[in-house]
Amino acid sequence: MSVKIERLNDQFQKEISMILQTEIKDQDIHFVTITGCDITSDLSFCKVYFTVLDDSKKESTLKALKGASSFIRGQLSQRVEIRHTPELKFIYDESIAYGNKIEKIIEQINEEE
Repeated sequence: MSVKIERLNDQFQKEISMILQTEIKDQDIHFVTITGCDITSDLSFCKVYFTVLDDSKKESTLKALKGASSFIRGQLSQRVEIRHTPELKFIYDESIAYGNKIEKIIEQINEEE
């Protein structure tokens, strides 16, 4: 991955987080954490990974983020110096849940010893 893409990934993550905190009025989106961005090498798409505090709101949050994606993309085009702002695709980040599961398994093993 090029340095430019990595820098854009970090910048997009910070800017999207700020946009969600300050610009979005939808209550479903307020407790979202952006965990990472993955922009394709041709800068046409950006996968935006997110988590929510309450797992039961995962689907409603995803729907709200998809609805707000064009607004978020417009805000990004104003904030980030880039010729073409990539299309945003929001994906729920399963890695934290996976990490918690592994942690519980390790705790069980340690308790058994």
